[in-house]
Amino acid sequence: MSDELTHLDEQGRARMVDVGAKEAVRRTAVAEGYLCASASTLDQLEAGELPKGEALATARIAGIQAAKRCWELIPLCHTLLLDVASMDFQRVDPERLRIEATVSTTAKTGVEMEALVGVAVAALTLYDMTKAVDKALRIEGIRLVSKSKQPVS
Repeated sequence: MSDELTHLDEQGRARMVDVGAKEAVRRTAVAEGYLCASASTLDQLEAGELPKGEALATARIAGIQAAKRCWELIPLCHTLLLDVASMDFQRVDPERLRIEATVSTTAKTGVEMEALVGVAVAALTLYDMTKAVDKALRIEGIRLVSKSKQPVS
């Protein structure tokens, strides 16, 4: 691994990394995060019975939209055309909902930031839609789970 910081030029100024010479490959990233809430709040969330409406559908769309527009939010990210972005929600215990984003593209640079931004925005959307019924909400553990690349055939 290089000790060189790729987002800095020779004078130490921020710059966008030049990926022009890299080969386009199929890249996939998976990120996760958790919404922590009371069991009754998550029951209402799963049943679609929150005062603000169907939160999971809204968060799914928000997460996908955020992944598609990551380059507008994170200053040095490349503009990527995504092949797919998906959001999944799974209740992992009575007071924890796992939020997972899977993002793929065929490009010269990866989609880790797109997956992470998708999870973050989906989590924030759920937070916004449940805050009226639960004042102790928490968002935890947003992280990259995996990334991979495969040659294009």
